[in-house]
Amino acid sequence: MDDTISTAAEAIEADALPRLYEAHCSPDESSNKGPNVPDCIARKPVTQKSPAQWAYERTVLYLRNFEEQLDNEHEVAMGFVGGNAGVLRIEGMGYFDPDIVTFYGTDAEGGRTQLVQHVSQLSVIFRALPKARPGKAPNRIGFRLVEDLEKAQAATS
Repeated sequence: MDDTISTAAEAIEADALPRLYEAHCSPDESSNKGPNVPDCIARKPVTQKSPAQWAYERTVLYLRNFEEQLDNEHEVAMGFVGGNAGVLRIEGMGYFDPDIVTFYGTDAEGGRTQLVQHVSQLSVIFRALPKARPGKAPNRIGFRLVEDLEKAQAATS
């Protein structure tokens, strides 16, 4: 317990802003403070978001952060926990209020794939895979998803 005194407005703002904490073994990774939370996500209080929207937004930030660490020869994919479903090269993502998050993409053989998941079961493993199209720019879905969030916020402001 500390002796810090906060105004009611500061307490409400602190409750509304997303908080993040990470610790890493490697000193090189310790400087990674996790995803930078853009205003389009931080502006709306968490208490006004559905579990699906809030899970979607945070997953998008982790996805973008993972992509920032990839070289130009790799793209992001996700592995599945349990079973032999393989991986899904992430090409799209969405949510369906109040509690569903979905991932769209292709599997290792190029077949269309979609994962629909309840937020209470959300468990995502990001994996770096060689680019699907060598010689082309890597697909960076995380950056496009953040741009979509920013456009949506601008349209409602």
